Amino acid sequence: MSALICGSYAYDTIMLFHDKFANHILPDKVHILNVSFLVPDMRREFGGCAGNIAYNLNLLGGDALPMATVGNDFAPYAQWMDDCGISRLHIKELEHTYTGQAFITTDMSDNQITAFHPGAMGFSHENQVEDASGVTLGIVSPDGRDGMIEHARQFAEAGIPFIFDPGQGMPMFDGDDLKTFIEQATYITVNDYEMQLLQDRTGLSPHEIAERVEALIVTLGGKGSHIYTANKRIDIPTATARELNDPTGCGDAFRGGLLYGMMNDMDWENSGRVAALMGATKIEHHGTQNHSFTRDEFDARFKEAFGYCL
Repeated sequence: MSALICGSYAYDTIMLFHDKFANHILPDKVHILNVSFLVPDMRREFGGCAGNIAYNLNLLGGDALPMATVGNDFAPYAQWMDDCGISRLHIKELEHTYTGQAFITTDMSDNQITAFHPGAMGFSHENQVEDASGVTLGIVSPDGRDGMIEHARQFAEAGIPFIFDPGQGMPMFDGDDLKTFIEQATYITVNDYEMQLLQDRTGLSPHEIAERVEALIVTLGGKGSHIYTANKRIDIPTATARELNDPTGCGDAFRGGLLYGMMNDMDWENSGRVAALMGATKIEHHGTQNHSFTRDEFDARFKEAFGYCL
């Protein structure tokens, strides 16, 4: 089984300011704000939701087919994908723009100032779901607005079951847009904050949404996750992380695990636990694609975390 992963690819440039923003931003002068922060620590990470989900699904041995638009600076990321054995068949490189990029500055109080340039994401609608053959499952993750709308419609028209994962793209859609996604999608996955926004904008409760799809998956951070089906709620526990280093990308790791379980006909209890362990594994490492394991190591951790073999 192959999973078509529609979403963004991006570079994350992460910088550390060895002080507090509050010491350098004068509240009574914000109308003429002009500040500069010296950031001696900087790293560049490979990111983007589709990139992260594909990386995690690939780690588990799943057949990941990411679909995205990227820019003329994509060469280092392309090499990384090749090194990881991830398909670039549906990665469209555009010469006139940059790959999406986030510039994140963090101070010593864990406050963040982020600037995000969408770049090639704005052209994601140029990719077509029908161009990918042999796809049995899909996901529409955060991307350009038009791309998310078109890919959801194309999955639905092709009869390919797919997950709608609005994530950071939620603010782009009003209640009617979100109701359309719900009607088209087979599954929906959100975190608890996004779930509240989804309720507020659609007027639908989790149980009402679950009646319209096969499953609604709501992640709760350190409290595990809930999987709602038409007639019950399944509570998924967390897997214990050995270290808590960086939560960035944990949601994408969870989704990679979820896709793997679904592609291998696991029930929701096991799919949710695979996803939970992927999130715990990711949080132990900085960046979104710096964790790795063998399948034997993953299976051993699964037994350690949940008390039985997968």
